[in-house]
Amino acid sequence: MLLLISAVLLLSAAGLLLYFYFQTQYRNRAIVQRLGQETGTARRELLRNFDEGGLAAHIKSLDAEVGQYLNIMGWRQAKQRSIFYLGQVAFTVACLGVAVIFVSTKGEGGLLLAVLFALAAGFLLPKMWLRKKAEARQANLVTEVSTLIPLLRSLFEVGLTVEQALRVITYEAQSILPEFTFELKWVLARVDAGLDLGSELRAVAELLDVEEVTDTFAILEQLITQGGGAMNSLLNLKNLVDERRLTALEELVSKLSAKMSMVMLTFLFPALLIVLAGPGFIAIIKALGDMG
Repeated sequence: MLLLISAVLLLSAAGLLLYFYFQTQYRNRAIVQRLGQETGTARRELLRNFDEGGLAAHIKSLDAEVGQYLNIMGWRQAKQRSIFYLGQVAFTVACLGVAVIFVSTKGEGGLLLAVLFALAAGFLLPKMWLRKKAEARQANLVTEVSTLIPLLRSLFEVGLTVEQALRVITYEAQSILPEFTFELKWVLARVDAGLDLGSELRAVAELLDVEEVTDTFAILEQLITQGGGAMNSLLNLKNLVDERRLTALEELVSKLSAKMSMVMLTFLFPALLIVLAGPGFIAIIKALGDMG
């Protein structure tokens, strides 16, 4: 009975938390509507306020790595970040409810341990999923660098500036460079708003945290400031990226060979031993039987 009361109280607390959050959001939206500012800018401002304070601020204070992974994924708008944080909270509440109900139906102790385990799982599992997605996107960016650099060199050789080359790649290379075109659209949108192209490239490189991307954008920034002299740097970077990919592939092949050797020892060696040594063992057994 005590476990059931605890379960009801915990679920009620979680429900009240969500209720107060949505009530606050509804109140803010009502204020905006009364002021006649129900525009896209006003909605983005409300989501930005949520992302910078309240529940999202508490979540970000618990683990700053989540914000880094969100930046790597390209989820930098307030709406996108708020949706993830809300999903994380909802998943944590769901795990908590399942754990409490499970312990209550069992009628045994360990409620505190189940609650702690549910809280840890609800908070860490979304983070693990986000980290894997971020690492996969970083790997895709590294792969696309080998295609991006020759395209940039070709566009520079025909006389385009850095901004013109990036705009051409953004609109013409979406199918072969989906991750880079997404980031370049973000950069060019901010450039159209009046910001400096070089500083925006540097900022995006810091958010993505990929060495190859950082080197590429640093060379582009050098081209913007100096106006030339970086073509050889792009070529050297292309060769360096190819060498790194070749080294990674060789390491992968060597690991795969070791794994296949274990598979052969586990499955093929016993069968080979039976085929080769089986007749000899059978002959020995028959000889011993005749002697007996």
